[in-house]
Amino acid sequence: MKIGIIGGTGGMGKGFALRWSQNHNVIVGSRDAKRASESANEYTNIAKESFGQINGTITGNDNISVAKDSDVLILSIPYENIDAVCSEVLSQVKDSCVVVSPIVPMIKTDVGFEFIPIKENKPFSYQLVLKHMKNKSKLVSAFHVISEKKLVNPTMVLDYDIFVCGDDKDAIDVVNGLINEIKGLRPIYLGPGELSYLAEISTPLLLNAMIRNKIKNPGIKII
Repeated sequence: MKIGIIGGTGGMGKGFALRWSQNHNVIVGSRDAKRASESANEYTNIAKESFGQINGTITGNDNISVAKDSDVLILSIPYENIDAVCSEVLSQVKDSCVVVSPIVPMIKTDVGFEFIPIKENKPFSYQLVLKHMKNKSKLVSAFHVISEKKLVNPTMVLDYDIFVCGDDKDAIDVVNGLINEIKGLRPIYLGPGELSYLAEISTPLLLNAMIRNKIKNPGIKII
């Protein structure tokens, strides 16, 4: 598959690119095509050093081009940028493209990390992205609770469960397959897209637990 990552020059984008390049053609997206290409070259070198060889590729391009070319599109962007970015890129995707939102609407306050939809009575991420989808059934919510620091170390085995929400079985199967390709991750289906706030709110919950209890780069696993 061609997996595009909007915001691919960030830490999460780097981690996904390194790991999925073993089997897929990953396209790193940025507003600046040159920066995306430079990051892609860096990631390719790291992937080959880590795995010896890769069966896929890592390339870079501007966000619009990435959106047009992708079979799966990961939105690795901040909550406050959803409308600006999605209004540009999601009109360009193929109807069959599976769009994945790992976006968490949270804010750091004096008491800790809080969930913006509750604190400020705003939509959760899935709702905001959905407005811009041409084929709304292809939006899947996943990857909210994952350690970026561990993800970018391509040889580190992760031991997490990943909550998944969505309305289309085929789209969910695609995302579950990508989750299973990262050693140590397990997909856990929570329900339709309208329950995505349950997955999104797990991130501030985990971060507050991490800070208050001095836990290093934790994840969530259901046992």
